[in-house]
Amino acid sequence: MPPTTTGHTVLATADSAAYASIRQRPTSRAERYAMGKALRKDVPRKALGDWRAWPGRPDPVALIQESHEGRRSELVPLRVGRMITSPYGFLRGTAIVMADDVSRLPATGIMPVIGGDAHFGNFGFYASPEGELVIDLNDFDEAHPGCWEWDLRRLVASIHVAGRENGLSEEQCDAAVRACVAAYRAELRFLAEQPLLMRSYNQLDVERLHETATEKTLRKEIKRSTKRARKRTSDRALPKFTAEQDGHRVITEDPPTITRVEDRERADLAAALDGYLMTLAPHWRRVVGGYTLVDIAHKVVGVGSVGLRAYVALLEGSTPDDVLFLQLKQARRSVIARYVHGDSALHEHQGQRVVEYQQALQTVSDPLLGWATVGGEHTYYVRQFRNSKGTIPLDAIDAPALTDYAGIVGHLLAKGHARTSGASMIAGYVGGSDKVDKALARFARLYADQTEADHAGLLAAVKRGDLPVSEGALDNVGSAFRP
Repeated sequence: MPPTTTGHTVLATADSAAYASIRQRPTSRAERYAMGKALRKDVPRKALGDWRAWPGRPDPVALIQESHEGRRSELVPLRVGRMITSPYGFLRGTAIVMADDVSRLPATGIMPVIGGDAHFGNFGFYASPEGELVIDLNDFDEAHPGCWEWDLRRLVASIHVAGRENGLSEEQCDAAVRACVAAYRAELRFLAEQPLLMRSYNQLDVERLHETATEKTLRKEIKRSTKRARKRTSDRALPKFTAEQDGHRVITEDPPTITRVEDRERADLAAALDGYLMTLAPHWRRVVGGYTLVDIAHKVVGVGSVGLRAYVALLEGSTPDDVLFLQLKQARRSVIARYVHGDSALHEHQGQRVVEYQQALQTVSDPLLGWATVGGEHTYYVRQFRNSKGTIPLDAIDAPALTDYAGIVGHLLAKGHARTSGASMIAGYVGGSDKVDKALARFARLYADQTEADHAGLLAAVKRGDLPVSEGALDNVGSAFRP
């Protein structure tokens, strides 16, 4: 019997007796395609559209409280404040909730490396090692081998929620979701026929992105967003984040998002950065090793990451204007891991996990991407803080542009999945018809309803005093697309 999800455990394809006879020779693409197509018998494509909250579904508020364990307690109110602003803000911060939900739904068991938190806002621009601006999936805190459906479900649900918050009709939200899934299918089927090396080289730079976008409003927003992204570099960040103090440059405090670190913590972080150098390729190790650490501060980022330890480090080269900002982000076990490996861990160092899977999913990655351990206890990944990062503001585009952009991110998600494993099997399962598109559009609508209900539950818990919240946060409820 082909692999499906049973409770919380995914049965890996390689362990299925149905495929034992072909282990001794390479499996052809045609065979893999047929294997994927055969999975439709046990997991009909229309079943991907089903969703309802079952009796005994874990309380989302309880899962959120579980995710707060180990975070900096003084920042938890800020995290909650960002999550209550809107259903989309709630969805961004609750990868743990959706991971639990989707793990219980029908799945094929085909497991490439997935992003684990592939919502609509987690795609964006950044500079390649050659200095070109590219667009790709850009958040990997939860990256892990997992069912491809889990990523696609999270993406389409977030598109529908974002569409509603933009004032789109249900039909317009459905159209955006269908465009996303259709693009995912088309790209996956195309890449499944390509040599493995070709899949690894496939990327979408800004020039191709502009050509791919068909809507004028989206093209205009791409132009504006890429212009902003190109300005997000270390040298341009210098006057914004630093000041002169006693003859040397320091990172400027801006509580609660940017705060100083104690001397002991600073020493531990400096030692960790020395260890980080050894995780880089030799050339980049020499480059970064030529800089001197001059200051470091704690800096809050995102929604889901708020409360985890995150730092920005300022390094100087041989002249005061030759600067480099590095970001250290605490890495914990992926929310996906428990549904694949149970209590065991595939990676001992979670920062290394993030780095390896980011490099697996992205065509090109930050060359300064590495990992570190601070104080012998907390694991981190390290990357450039400002390397032309940027995103398309979701509240700045109309319905046709949103549909167009949804197709682009569907293409990007398929590209990432196809780079790792299972492309031919996924292509065989999804097929050439629009059955998967329609099914996931139905799921997206139903799960958007669930997200709104869960957001209301979180808001009620905050009003009861069950969760702490930052001062004034309740005044911002209903403000979509907050940071």
